[in-house]
Amino acid sequence: MTAIEQTEAARPRGTRLPRRARRNQLLGAAQEVFVAQGYHAAAMDDIAERAGVSKPVLYQHFPGKLDLYLALLDQHCEALIQSVRGALASTTDNKQRVRATMDAYFAYVEDDGGAFRLVFESDLTNEPAVRERVDKVTNDCAEAICEVIAEDTGLSRAESMLLASGLGGLAQVVARSWLHSDRSVPRDQAVQLLASLAWRGIAGFPLHGNDHH
Repeated sequence: MTAIEQTEAARPRGTRLPRRARRNQLLGAAQEVFVAQGYHAAAMDDIAERAGVSKPVLYQHFPGKLDLYLALLDQHCEALIQSVRGALASTTDNKQRVRATMDAYFAYVEDDGGAFRLVFESDLTNEPAVRERVDKVTNDCAEAICEVIAEDTGLSRAESMLLASGLGGLAQVVARSWLHSDRSVPRDQAVQLLASLAWRGIAGFPLHGNDHH
């Protein structure tokens, strides 16, 4: 069950929940408010009301609005990193790896909760703690891709990291562009188009110790 689903299930005011369940409920409510209003326009009053709790209950779990936002970022940055790592580990066929990785980004931005907006379209990137987390998710995803490229091609780590950053950046930007274009191209088709483009590039680097791609 997602944090937002837990919010819906636990929204009636006055219900006593275990601490972890309450925290997840508050995170779900905060996500709804932050995605809809942005960080600056969102108020703790709005989040408490959305969660169906009093402000003192909200402040028992999160001292301030930034703490809530950072907790959400940590959760959703980690979700993308794990999704990319899972895609890379899902097969040893590199062409399918590329497709699975592209699809991981599309699935991430298509999630109904809109969490990707907090990560990649935040109105708080001038806040160092937010910038650090956004940079970290970008770097960690690139690192995961880099490991596979370096192992398979024999390229240096620096060279592999450049290629990995390009692949990750391509996937993230195109997935967001696809979503903002009202998904006029079906997701499977969009993923296949992007994967074909990426594969034509990365397949140009021979497998290490092999004469064939």
